[in-house]
Amino acid sequence: MSVLKRLFRGGPAAHKVSVPSLGAELEVPRETTILEWALSKGVAFPHSCRVGTCGTCKCRLVSGKVYELADKAYALSAEELSANFILACQSLPRSDIELEVPNPPQEHERIPVVERAGTITKLTPLTHDILELEVTIDEPVVYRAGQYCEIYVPGVITDEIRETRSYSFAGAPGAEPVSVVRFHIRLVPGGAFTTWLHSEARVGQRLEGHGPYGDFWLRPGTAPILAIAGGSGMAPVKAVLEQALLDGVGRDVVYYFGARRREDLYCLDDVERLRRSWRGKFEFVPVLSGEPDESNWPGARGFVSEHMAAELNARIREHHVYMCGPPPMIDSAEKIVRAAGVASEHIHADKFFDRSHVQQRG
Repeated sequence: MSVLKRLFRGGPAAHKVSVPSLGAELEVPRETTILEWALSKGVAFPHSCRVGTCGTCKCRLVSGKVYELADKAYALSAEELSANFILACQSLPRSDIELEVPNPPQEHERIPVVERAGTITKLTPLTHDILELEVTIDEPVVYRAGQYCEIYVPGVITDEIRETRSYSFAGAPGAEPVSVVRFHIRLVPGGAFTTWLHSEARVGQRLEGHGPYGDFWLRPGTAPILAIAGGSGMAPVKAVLEQALLDGVGRDVVYYFGARRREDLYCLDDVERLRRSWRGKFEFVPVLSGEPDESNWPGARGFVSEHMAAELNARIREHHVYMCGPPPMIDSAEKIVRAAGVASEHIHADKFFDRSHVQQRG
């Protein structure tokens, strides 16, 4: 008998979990995490890593009790811990409970989670370790620029467990349901799905998915936008900016993109088209952290956070911030923008976890 089965032996088979801010009431099995069950029922519960690291699924325990599978101190602040916040991905219900999700999407912002199947129609290398996956789906889907979906390919990882991987949509949806979607997928060393995709996947193969998820979309406002991305984090940031252009947004933009070497830069033509068509000021700053000293690279070297802090200086506090990429880069940049006085409600981040951090998005 498993540890969890022994722990909950003799108790109710399930508990009622109420999340009024998401309009959800669930009967969650006692051996299933709140997040896992919510997602299986189509509830757009905010989440990212699923392993208790990113903090995206944090919520306040208004009433009731939970059993926590892991220490939450890494992902939550001291204030959140004292306010009785928990991580839905690490919490099993021990009684009927009520949860409060901070800053939930408004009713008009909510898009139903749906399941879709589709066919791979194109595989395009973008760098030595990032490719663009194009999928034509059987039924059109609606999503907001910046959101992501979870993809499952039958038989690739296991047939018994429908283990999914999360990837952001790499293009703006426009105003109509979308039949062709694209993703930027980085090869993760040791990652079963990305290894298959980069070496064995072929046009015509089928895959399945569900979504959309996430709250990384452009909020209304007039403040200038500070965009920060690294690696495959280009995908949602590009989608957000492309949609903003379609919507007639004219806010000034400065976009820092971090990569190791010049050959790791991609979508430069797409970004240049954005810059030329943008209604306000648009500055794109690629920053290379591992470019050889002897190369003739004329641009910025080092780390994105260093250049951002040096170049924007006191003006950082004027911006609304949108960040997507590896956790170390995002954590560093977030400390800087918070210290500069950017309010929490104007900082939006999507950390891309993989096996080098915690096994996710790989």
